[in-house]
Amino acid sequence: MKKLLMISLAAIISFQMPGCKTKEKTTTGGQQAAGNIIIGDNSRNSLDWHGTYTGVLPCADCEGLLTTITLGSDLTFKRSTIYKGKDEKAFEESGRFTWDKSGGSIKLEGISNAPDRYLVGENKLVQLDLEGKVIRGELADMYVLQKVLPPVKDPVLEGKKWKLVEINGKPVDFKGKMPDAFIYFDEAEQRINGFGSCNTFFGSYELREGNRVTFSKMGSTMMSCLNMETERALLKVLETVDNYNVSETSLQLNKARMAPLARFEPFTEK
Repeated sequence: MKKLLMISLAAIISFQMPGCKTKEKTTTGGQQAAGNIIIGDNSRNSLDWHGTYTGVLPCADCEGLLTTITLGSDLTFKRSTIYKGKDEKAFEESGRFTWDKSGGSIKLEGISNAPDRYLVGENKLVQLDLEGKVIRGELADMYVLQKVLPPVKDPVLEGKKWKLVEINGKPVDFKGKMPDAFIYFDEAEQRINGFGSCNTFFGSYELREGNRVTFSKMGSTMMSCLNMETERALLKVLETVDNYNVSETSLQLNKARMAPLARFEPFTEK
């Protein structure tokens, strides 16, 4: 009897001693829950989530909801909504938001204009339905607000002229019969200017992390020359590329992981 009593007492002391681990329950996303405490990686503790997000969300009776949400690190929010094509006046809301227990989504508190729940992803907010579930169907991809990121700078790429030396794998050599084609990245204006050997062209560009690049709002003069194949090919490349590689002596414009679509060298004035 004394032996059984001692065993029971030892078990109780072992259970109550500090440093003895309690059983942890594994939840989704590689997280572990001990009681009501969530440990492990989640959106709240692993993402740089505070900042401004914007996009045009679906609207039942207007052209779209231009929505901008700013999340503060102090758990405050500001939301601006404009009903495009119906009422261009912004509807402004502000207050505090809370995280769900998993640390994956937020709820805007005290607002009168639903929806109020968003899934927090890397550089995006995904609007959830009124029950806090992910919206499915053909329009699912349209319920996403993208984070407004500061422009990426590349001092090796920007602020210099780059002469076209190869297009779609073929060398470019005008043999002095036509001026060299080139492009120029204007860092201050985030504009691209260039010359295709016949016409000047212009537009906007955006650099993103991972050497990604996007050209937009492109335009050009409309002169006609005898040989415009290279110029047309260059303008087509600028519509297609999504990334680049650059060094002090070479620039390549690429599409995904395919072979470079265009190669450039620093432009030397003659």
